[in-house]
Amino acid sequence: MFQYIALAKDKSWVPGPYAGVELMVLRKDPVTGGVTVLRKFNAGVTVPAHTHPLANESVYVLSGEWEESGITYTAGSFFFAPKGEQHGPHVAKTEVISLTTFDGPLTVV
Repeated sequence: MFQYIALAKDKSWVPGPYAGVELMVLRKDPVTGGVTVLRKFNAGVTVPAHTHPLANESVYVLSGEWEESGITYTAGSFFFAPKGEQHGPHVAKTEVISLTTFDGPLTVV
């Protein structure tokens, strides 16, 4: 048996760091501050270029169409941004759901 189990039906969407983006926190590590979240981007949302100074970010697109640098990615795409490295802008061509992990505190600059 896994030591921790999260069921989406028992969780709620909360506002993310940008308008039109919501997060469902599946797990937060009490030691590192890292989080595993589902992220929902409303269709048409553009998240500007940014960095996460305290965490590496890993993103797996579960559904929708996400544009990066003029290329549209769909379900099954994986992205990795090392901490402190600028990435984006991200454009949600449709509603996008991603599974995202930050291995440290989720901060955005």
